[in-house]
Amino acid sequence: MSLSLSAPTRRRFLHASLAASALYPLATRVFAAEANAVLFAARAGLARAGARVEHRDMAGVADFSKPSGTPRFHLVDLRSGQVESLLVAHGRGSDPEHTGWVQRFSNLPGSAATSQGDYVTGDYYVGEHGRSIRLRGLDATNSNAEERDIVIHSAWYAKPSMVAEHGRLGCSEGCFAFSPSDLPKVLSRLGPGRLLVATKL
Repeated sequence: MSLSLSAPTRRRFLHASLAASALYPLATRVFAAEANAVLFAARAGLARAGARVEHRDMAGVADFSKPSGTPRFHLVDLRSGQVESLLVAHGRGSDPEHTGWVQRFSNLPGSAATSQGDYVTGDYYVGEHGRSIRLRGLDATNSNAEERDIVIHSAWYAKPSMVAEHGRLGCSEGCFAFSPSDLPKVLSRLGPGRLLVATKL
């Protein structure tokens, strides 16, 4: 069966196609600008951390200016400049109404909030959430990370299916919680002695 379009319909279709094609370079530029901002944040964090970060080939940047339903944790390859983005949950104390957005940061013990600042990854261990990695805060804004047991771990509430069903992830106690399917990649690329930056870009 053939499909023929009337002249007005053909014109509308053509205009829509041209509009979509015009937006494509804009989307590419926006993505490139975001990747550049992430790369800049990683390099700036390494400069701040100095010798406190041993390995400078990879870094993680959590951009909490974005909602939890979007991939906002960026694995940054400092050698190639490539950025890969994943879902990550934030602390319930940072989002009391569970909107999916970080409303505030806190370094206080018992706050269950996400802390802003630079971290360095520590040792692997197996705990309540399985294989995980410890974090040490390098700033006054996250200096209690070890006392608060702020770590990288997997969680059921950080799966993509949560976004599909609820439009957002669940919340942690302040830890960087990833989907069980993404955690091995995070742990392998951000092994001990690497930088993690938690900020709002």
